[in-house]
Amino acid sequence: MTTTAPGVVTSAGSRAAHRKPPGSTAPLLLLASVTVSLLAASSAPTPLYAVYQAAWGFTPITTTVVFGVYAVAVLSALLVFGRVSDHVGRRPVLLGALAVQAVAMIVFTTADGVTALLVARVVQGLSTGAAMGAIGAGMLDVDRARGTITNAVAPGIGTATGALASALLVQYAPAPTHLVYLVLLAVFALQAVGVLLLRETASREAGALASLKPQISLPRQVRGPVLIAAPVLFAVWSLAGFYGSLGPALTGTMIHSHPAVYGALGLFVLAGVAALAVLLLRNAPTRAVLYAGIVTLIVGVGVTLVSIQVGSPVGFFAGSAISGVGFGSGFQGGIRLVMPLARTHERAGVLSLLYVVSYLGMGLPAVVAGVLVVHAGGLLGTAREYGAAVIVLAAAALLGLLSTRRATGPAPAPAGS
Repeated sequence: MTTTAPGVVTSAGSRAAHRKPPGSTAPLLLLASVTVSLLAASSAPTPLYAVYQAAWGFTPITTTVVFGVYAVAVLSALLVFGRVSDHVGRRPVLLGALAVQAVAMIVFTTADGVTALLVARVVQGLSTGAAMGAIGAGMLDVDRARGTITNAVAPGIGTATGALASALLVQYAPAPTHLVYLVLLAVFALQAVGVLLLRETASREAGALASLKPQISLPRQVRGPVLIAAPVLFAVWSLAGFYGSLGPALTGTMIHSHPAVYGALGLFVLAGVAALAVLLLRNAPTRAVLYAGIVTLIVGVGVTLVSIQVGSPVGFFAGSAISGVGFGSGFQGGIRLVMPLARTHERAGVLSLLYVVSYLGMGLPAVVAGVLVVHAGGLLGTAREYGAAVIVLAAAALLGLLSTRRATGPAPAPAGS
C-alpha cells in the first residue's frame, strides 16, 4: 500500500491511481504554458544585459542588482500573494498576474535607462511571484500525479527557451531591445483568453484578506519533508543564479567573443538538461532523484570550475549539462517530496514557500557575486568562489538528506506510483 496524499491510500496495482482525470490534459497544458512563458520572460533579458551595459555604461554590480531585484520582487509576491488563490480561486489570480506581466513587457520595451530596467524587473517579479503558487496549485487540482511532474519540468523549459529565443532575436532580428518583449506580450494576451475559458478548480474560502499577511505557516504533514527539501532547493537554484548573473560574461571570456547567442548558451544548456532530467527520472523513487540531483550538481559544478580555470569552453558546457541534471533532479525531488502531501486549500501556500526558498537561493548569492566581481576577486575569482559555495551547499544538503534517512527510514513512493 502507498499513501499518495493525506487520507488517500491506494494499492500499488490500482488502476484508479494512474487514471487521468477526464478533461485534464488541456487545462494542464494551458497552466504549464503560463509557467513556461513567465519563466521565459524572466530569462529573456539575460542576453540583453551586454546590450544595455554598452548603451548605458553600467558596471557588473548593476547587472547583478537588476538580476537580484527580480528575485526579491518574486519573493515579496510569494509571501504576500502566495496563498490568496487558495481563498479566491486560481483564475482571478492568474488573470491579474498576466495583466501585470503585460505591463512589465511594455516597460521593458520603452526602457531608456537603468531605472526603467529596474522598474520592469520589479513589476515582472511581482507578477511572476503572484502567479507561481496559483499555477502550481492549479496543476495539482487538475491532475495530482501529472501536475507534480509538470510543476518540476515547466520552469526549466521556460528558462531555457526564454534565454535562447531572446538571444536569437537579439542576434539576428531587428529591434533587439523590443521584439522579444512584444512577442511575449502577445503570448500573455493569448494565455489570458485561455485562462478566462478555464474552469475554476478551487472553491472560494473565507480569509482572503488575512492570507495577504506574510507568514510562514506549514501544515503539519509537510513540515518534515519541507525541512528535507529546502536545502536542496536552495542549492540548485543558487546554481541558476550563477548562470543567470555571471554565465554570459564567463562564456564571453572563454570564447573571446560576446555574441548574444553564446552568452545565453550556458543558461540554455543548464535549464534544458534540467527539464529533460525531470522527464527521464519522473518514475524513479523520490529520494533516489534527490540523491542523483545532489551528486550530479557537485560533479557538474566541479567540472565547470576546472574548465573555467583552464579556459575550456567545451568543458564549461559539459559541466553545465551535468549540473543541469542536478538542477532538474534536485528541484523535481523537492517538489515530489512535499507537494503530494498538501491538501487542496493548502497547495498554493506550500508551493509558494518552496519557491521562496528557491528564489532566495537564486537571488542573494547573485547580488553578492556582483559586488565581489567589482571589489574583490574579479570575474574568474568570483566564479570560483561562487561555484565552491554551491558545492558546499549541495554537500550540506546531502548530509541533511542522509541524516533524515537514518532518522525516518524509507520515504513514501512518489505520487501516483
